[in-house]
Amino acid sequence: MAATTSITFMNVMYTDIGINLTSKQFNHDAAAVVQRAIGANVQPMILTGTSTANSRQGAALAQQYPGVLFATAGIHPHDARHFNEESINELRLLLLQPAVVSVGECGLDFDRDFSPRSLQEECYEAQLQLAAEIKKPLFLHERAAFARFNSITDNFSTGLPNAVVHCFTGTLQEAKTYLDKGYYLGFTGAVSDVKRFAHLKEVIAYMPMERMMIETDAPYMMPKNVDRQVLLPHHERRNEPAFLPYVAATIAHIKNIALADVAIQTTMNAKKFFAL
Repeated sequence: MAATTSITFMNVMYTDIGINLTSKQFNHDAAAVVQRAIGANVQPMILTGTSTANSRQGAALAQQYPGVLFATAGIHPHDARHFNEESINELRLLLLQPAVVSVGECGLDFDRDFSPRSLQEECYEAQLQLAAEIKKPLFLHERAAFARFNSITDNFSTGLPNAVVHCFTGTLQEAKTYLDKGYYLGFTGAVSDVKRFAHLKEVIAYMPMERMMIETDAPYMMPKNVDRQVLLPHHERRNEPAFLPYVAATIAHIKNIALADVAIQTTMNAKKFFAL
């Protein structure tokens, strides 16, 4: 991992707020992935729950690494077709665990429509109600559903805890809308994709550091600036939490600030937001 550690400050830690460690891509080496992340100064890390089943798995993994791994519990809009009242009861029980720090990943995805939109909305509303009840922050997902997503969320605005829109790839105006609501934004390796996500440069330039968090969304959203030598021993398209410093490095470059400043501020934000 020499290429990763070459941009890592030995006395600065990074916090990855979104890892899909229960993905089948990590079935055979999850422990090694965690150790590589720790070696790259990435800790703590938060495992993303996208269904009741993998929310359970994430909570179990977090218990194996106290103080290093935490988890969210939620139902992704893709999985909303499996949602029922028992699902919310199960999430509620998981969220009683200290290591389960957030409700989500939840929201709307009208891009792929893997679940009917009506069910996505019902599932999202139920999780907003759950967050308002248990007072743990929200880990939000929105894709191609900005207007409807905000309409639903605004109905709960007075009773909701903090929220972060994770893996943000929207426009500057959308970012401003979320910031005006008091939300945080989570940024991934998309910030280094100058072709598909070139518009994120102006978003990052505008963003106040006090409202920014960083994540890998591993095994997805591989940063474009990862040294190819780092990828040779591993799957060339599989992202890992050890690559989070590359996300931070891109943000530091765009904002013309020190990499350490990005690491320190985003870690401070994450620890405060998730009460780590």
